[in-house]
Amino acid sequence: MNILLIYPKFPDTFWSFTYALSFIGKKAAFPPLGLLTVASLLPKEWPKRLVDVNVDSLTDKDLLWADMAFIGGMAVQRKSAKQIIARCNASSLKVVAGGPLFTSEPDEFMEVDHLVLDEAELTLPAFLSDLENGQPERVYRASGFCDICDTPTPSWNLVKMKRYASMNIQFSRGCPFNCEFCNVTALFGHRSRVKTPQQVIAELDVIYASGWRSSIFFVDDNFIGNKHYLKTHLIPALIEWRKDKKGCNFFTEASINLADDPELLDMMVTAGFDSVFIGIESPDEVSLTECHKTQNKNRDLLESVKIIHRSGLQVMGGFIVGFDNDRPSIFQRQIDFIQDSGIVTAMVGMLQAPPGTRLFDRLQRESRVVNTFSGDNVDGTTNIIPKMGMDSLLDGYQSVMKHIYSPKNYYQRVRTLLKELKAPEIKQPLNFQRFLSIFRSAIRLGVLGKERFHYWQLIFWTLIRKPGLISVAITLSIYGYHYRKICKLYIL
Repeated sequence: MNILLIYPKFPDTFWSFTYALSFIGKKAAFPPLGLLTVASLLPKEWPKRLVDVNVDSLTDKDLLWADMAFIGGMAVQRKSAKQIIARCNASSLKVVAGGPLFTSEPDEFMEVDHLVLDEAELTLPAFLSDLENGQPERVYRASGFCDICDTPTPSWNLVKMKRYASMNIQFSRGCPFNCEFCNVTALFGHRSRVKTPQQVIAELDVIYASGWRSSIFFVDDNFIGNKHYLKTHLIPALIEWRKDKKGCNFFTEASINLADDPELLDMMVTAGFDSVFIGIESPDEVSLTECHKTQNKNRDLLESVKIIHRSGLQVMGGFIVGFDNDRPSIFQRQIDFIQDSGIVTAMVGMLQAPPGTRLFDRLQRESRVVNTFSGDNVDGTTNIIPKMGMDSLLDGYQSVMKHIYSPKNYYQRVRTLLKELKAPEIKQPLNFQRFLSIFRSAIRLGVLGKERFHYWQLIFWTLIRKPGLISVAITLSIYGYHYRKICKLYIL
């Protein structure tokens, strides 16, 4: 049976890095790790073909070749997923769908032939068994969570790695916290389930053997959900792995309590981690209480960020405005915190309620869920009725984005970060991709860009004061170009 795995297109968002990727000649930020894992769970004798619509076109020839299409994705890919499903239906091609989008909103996809939901390790085998017997059901659900020690290595042979800016890998699923607006625990549970170090190293070996020498994203929603296991098993294995390796820096997502563990910080930096995304959400303790972000409470959030910066890890931060307890002052407080912290990559969004979360259930009971969840928290929209009023929230949100992504304030924030940030342990070689990014940034930002004064001021300051961080300065300058483009497209 010929299997066509299709990954829907991401719209232009902060996380797509569309405009930044053009500096290095890449098509997309990451390959579709979920579909690559699904491919490894399918019978080995079945021919498989991957079409990632973010890097390739889905052709009629692809659809005619296939006996069945497997589609996976997230809420932000909904529009593209609908279009792909319609094309498959028009070609009389059976569609199997799974992943976060379809698991959270199965009733929105009646045109899909088979919904294999929740974790594929549990539901896909049942579907394949029924398919073999000629009696496949339409919907497959799981009652619990799988042991990811049984998860196979993704089918990396299906991917053209050179088209992506970064590779990705998963170590754990689940998060011990219970943030009201987050659907991670609904999808993957509270217990942090982990792969063995041997599994992770085997996956890294496949990626490295392919010739990859750049960044690798640990996609875990909370990488430090099981800190003891990290420190005693995985991190030592990563440190040992990279002893005879060149390149391959890591980045991931974690909770702010990472700042409370200097030993883990040091180990992560030694292992090659150079940045981490953290959900800060709000500097307001009352709003943190409202959304049950307990790990962020009763601490100096600004100092926690600086501790992580001084360790050598750059903090990328998530922020939310529009909590029920937010007051008009929250917008300036968010601006002040972001500027003072030196969090350059500040993803500020209006509060949204993803289906399956406790926030969604609560606001639905209050008749305050009014639109479809877009999955993009920085597109200037929300699917709820905010207590402060939509006009007030939108005006305040726009003021935050206009301020923090103006060239003057953005480049000032980069300098604040570089003053604190320890130079990375892993030095990246000056390959063609990096040379291209330096050359294009000098032309687009330093000559043609309206921010050229701020750009050259940062470059010269970095060369004099922090020469070991010049690569970081250039990369963040390029990111700023992308963020400003997105702001103009959706927000300002």
